[in-house]
Amino acid sequence: MWTDLKAPSLAEMEVTAHDIFERLPAGFRGLCEGLIIRVDDFPTEEVLDEMQCDSEFDLLGLFQGVGLPQQSFGDVARLPNMVWLYRRPILDYWAEHDESLGHIVRHVLIHEIGHHFGLSDDDMAAIEARAD
Repeated sequence: MWTDLKAPSLAEMEVTAHDIFERLPAGFRGLCEGLIIRVDDFPTEEVLDEMQCDSEFDLLGLFQGVGLPQQSFGDVARLPNMVWLYRRPILDYWAEHDESLGHIVRHVLIHEIGHHFGLSDDDMAAIEARAD
């Protein structure tokens, strides 16, 4: 019953994000080798400043690293590429819109991974449509 439901914890949302990732098209997932997916309640102050956000609720997710279009074969080793999903802003967005939480997490995940590949909004929309 709905009265027993609660917002997912950080760990539950991270499990959800990984489950959703596993259901994305195989070709898309195959290109994501080494990509780390993490969930935190909010972005750090440094991220908010860098992204010029007015509020800690302005950012649902973030790709951090070097996108594939910017990498070169001779690059020195660096930190792994990561996608951050921000639980509280995602839950706030969910409360304000008529979409399932899973749909929102999938959308943010595809969008942030899309930055990794330098994909256009149309490319990301096509991937999302295939993931339905």
